[in-house]
Amino acid sequence: MNLNSSHLSNSSYPQELTEDPHLVATVELPAPDTSPIATSELGNYQAQRNHSLIMQKADALRQTLEQHRQERQLVILQDFPDPDALSSAWTYQLIAQEYEIHCDIVYAGTLSHQENIALVKLTGLPAQRWTVQAAKSKDLSMYTGCALIDNQGTTSQLLSVVQESGIPITAIIDHHSFQGDLKAEFIDLRPTVRATATIFTQYLQAGLLKLDSSVAQHIKCATALMHGLRSDTDRLMQAQEEDFLAAAYLSRFYDAQLLNAILQANRSKRVMDVIERSLKNRIVQNNFSIAGVGYLRYDDRDAIPQAADFLVTEENVHTAVVYGIVHDEDEELEIVVGSLRTTKLTLDPDEFIKEAFGQDSHGRFFGGGRTSAGGFEIPIGFLSGYIETSEYAKKKWEVFDAQIKQKLLRLVNPKDNPIQTE
Repeated sequence: MNLNSSHLSNSSYPQELTEDPHLVATVELPAPDTSPIATSELGNYQAQRNHSLIMQKADALRQTLEQHRQERQLVILQDFPDPDALSSAWTYQLIAQEYEIHCDIVYAGTLSHQENIALVKLTGLPAQRWTVQAAKSKDLSMYTGCALIDNQGTTSQLLSVVQESGIPITAIIDHHSFQGDLKAEFIDLRPTVRATATIFTQYLQAGLLKLDSSVAQHIKCATALMHGLRSDTDRLMQAQEEDFLAAAYLSRFYDAQLLNAILQANRSKRVMDVIERSLKNRIVQNNFSIAGVGYLRYDDRDAIPQAADFLVTEENVHTAVVYGIVHDEDEELEIVVGSLRTTKLTLDPDEFIKEAFGQDSHGRFFGGGRTSAGGFEIPIGFLSGYIETSEYAKKKWEVFDAQIKQKLLRLVNPKDNPIQTE
């Protein structure tokens, strides 16, 4: 992997995805034309084509939902949902209500980032935490389908439980790169779009739901979408034309004071402690800052991406990777969780993380990413310990810390750690 060459992927989806007759609307929207010689006529043609494809997507989703009128669905989020996932799932729920479909929004992890907690509390966003054990004990026979929003199942523990119950996947709507071979009635994957909130705003503009500024729930949902869009585009600094157009549409409905209250949420002392650990433990090589932060409580998991956000702001650093061992007492397991943040335009976080950590025995990647950000989760499995001495825990951390660093440094320093290629 050559980090000095462009890894910003605009490739089309795998051939088998587009040819599967069970999949609906899998055409990728083209990236905006940024050629300096593009004429206004070409720009107008591309805008018209984009609009046509968006309308096709919206119509395909409309037809899919119509076929499931008066049913009940699960909306599955990643274990640690961010504002983009939460707001998009809420929008899907409101759109589905137009077809008398009742949706329950669920996630297996926790909300630990202060802004995510504020978003849910201040807007009344109807997301529920289901642990894996709780999900297994529930009667899932009432659900006739599920939707994966802002994920493709690789970051959710709930998908396997749902699949074991025989619940089919109705829809997959995401802006991350292709993660695996899942079949669904409707698929809308757009890695060239900066936020899933942008995709859902386009659905609103296409008429799947008419927002009404006199309806409090619509105002709060529009505010959540604006926060999700803002969050995943780094305060619109990474936004493209379609993201700005989506934000312009949402500006008619969102509550600026409510959004400001969400953004003013303060970091907890535990998050600051993790950031301090990342500063103390970081190593910087070839403009990469790599830091292991040791053991964290499950509820403090979101401190890891916040620490990565902080480290990437250091002078002469373009990419930061922060990781730690997260202990989940409820499920009695431990997992290595990491986050990547980068300002290097020619580094593709999805490709970098997949090459660094590879796949599990079932062929599923341990992580992935999107423009400027990525993450990974690696189960510890047999070596998970619940009652252990501090000395044993220290040794275990040293082993995993060394292994993670080795896998990262072989890409960061390819000359010192050559990768064998055919």
